[in-house]
Amino acid sequence: MKKKLLFVALMAMMISGCCSKKEQKQTECCKAGKNEQTCCAKDALKFNNADFYKDGKFNVEAAKDAVIKLMKFYHYPVTDKTRSQLWVSDYGTGKFTELGLAAIMYANDTKDCYMLQDMFLLPNQMLPEHWHEKPENELPAKLEGWFIRNGSSYVVGEGDDNLAAFADIKIPACHEGGVTVKHVVKALTGDFVPLSRVFSHHWQFAGDAGAIITEVANVHVNEAVRHQVKAINDYFLGK
Repeated sequence: MKKKLLFVALMAMMISGCCSKKEQKQTECCKAGKNEQTCCAKDALKFNNADFYKDGKFNVEAAKDAVIKLMKFYHYPVTDKTRSQLWVSDYGTGKFTELGLAAIMYANDTKDCYMLQDMFLLPNQMLPEHWHEKPENELPAKLEGWFIRNGSSYVVGEGDDNLAAFADIKIPACHEGGVTVKHVVKALTGDFVPLSRVFSHHWQFAGDAGAIITEVANVHVNEAVRHQVKAINDYFLGK
């Protein structure tokens, strides 16, 4: 009986300790003006850029592991098909944690012109500035919008320059000189931000907790994508 009581007492102490740590984290988050999920994400979603490269080459599987970790953190559905569906890229920069993208294209109907994909950005990862030209065929130029499913993202496009007001945005050195649009919309979970117009330049920068973003559009054609930084553009187009 004494052993049982001792066991119960120890369990109560462990639970109390866990609760105290959780309450402490909540308090710290409140003081910092952030929610608990953001704080937890900063602990759970930490990545080292060197881990995504092997013998100087981008390790696609390691990148997919990180994206799936982001998915699981936010309880995004991960199925047997998820890994094979994932497209990941560092755009040839060697700085995946700073600049890159992962995406799953769920639909891209070139007949009836509708598209749906989910994009995944690691914490403080930048999607490079780009725009969409009209394809050479009869398809229209891409017009799109973004719904923030989880986390947060700074969606940047045409408009008044307010970039300086967002100190969290750090343009990586591999993209310096390649930013021409600087109107920032801080998009939180549940927000939808449309592209201002066809052909508009745009880019994104994930918040501290990363972002899972649903993109809707009329159609997507890889060959019609143009990036502001020439090296990134050449890499993406396979030049």
